[in-house]
Amino acid sequence: MFRHALPFIGVIGLALLAGCNNGEPEPLAVRPVMVTQPQPASEAFESYPGEVHARYEPELAFRIGGKVAERMVEAGDRVSKGQPLAKLDPQDVQLQLEGIRAQVAAAEANLRVAQAEHERYKTLMNRQLVSRSQFDSSENAFRSAQARLQQARAEFDVAHNQVDYAVLRATHDGVVAQRRIEVGQVVAAGQTAFILAADGEREVAINLPEQALDRYSVGQAVTVEIWSQKDKQYPGQIRELSPAADPQSRTYSARVAFTTAEVSAELGQSALVSIRNNAEVPLALPLSAVTAEQGQAYVWRVKDDATLERVAVQAGAFGETLVPIFSGLGANDWIVMAGVQMLHEGQPVRAVDRDNRPVELAAQE
Repeated sequence: MFRHALPFIGVIGLALLAGCNNGEPEPLAVRPVMVTQPQPASEAFESYPGEVHARYEPELAFRIGGKVAERMVEAGDRVSKGQPLAKLDPQDVQLQLEGIRAQVAAAEANLRVAQAEHERYKTLMNRQLVSRSQFDSSENAFRSAQARLQQARAEFDVAHNQVDYAVLRATHDGVVAQRRIEVGQVVAAGQTAFILAADGEREVAINLPEQALDRYSVGQAVTVEIWSQKDKQYPGQIRELSPAADPQSRTYSARVAFTTAEVSAELGQSALVSIRNNAEVPLALPLSAVTAEQGQAYVWRVKDDATLERVAVQAGAFGETLVPIFSGLGANDWIVMAGVQMLHEGQPVRAVDRDNRPVELAAQE
């Protein structure tokens, strides 16, 4: 009999407990949840390391070939316009100059003889003592002697210039950026001897990968940071973009010009060029924050009153750790990132970060 009375007593106990609550449901316990804010799925800026160069960097070379007899400057030396940088052995060009000088003297003597002969035939022609054809021959010889002298003088000028070409001079005020010759080296005409960084404008040389080339164009705005000047950025733009890739690195060289005149950048300094990604940058959440029901992805967002709401989102392809979110969320939203299968709408929560520190929501600030 006692055994049959136990269920009845249990029912009476539950009824008494229900009567104590006056028919109202028990309040939900506040549950701690780990939250995070959406982050960009990819960087809004792409950055490339570079080096400060001069706007104008002419490659200086001898206009004639020869053996380097003297080199007067080193890389890094400051030079002024017209200053000698190196000299070739002048022996060959000096001998050539002397030979042509002798040719000029011979042509002048030949012209004097031809001119005197022409004057004699002119006098005889006036006296009817020579034929017209003999006079024409003397005149032709005189004209030829004049032409040969003119040619010899032109060759002498060229040879004289070549003597000057044996001395390589700076074309601008600036700094010798590179030196590519040594004393005793035999160089060809046009072979680069020095690279001169001319004074004036400065710019940054960078290399762009092939896959990023279609996102950039000449004139595109960029931001330049000199590594030696922390927390200071300069505006700039892409001034030049190579149409062909470097055969070794398979990258495309680009030059970035500063758009402000007040830039304290020295040659050779390291720089970082940041270029804004013009493509739309979606937000992203950890995999654990996204769940789905009947093909619809959704997340749990913490509202300002510290309660939960389920938000439908448009998600992209799942990555290894992140899921791109194309719509439904803002960058300032707080999203539950763990235990989302055990939550329900309107549940009160206590938001904490990864270090178990309380997160201040907008309504609590």
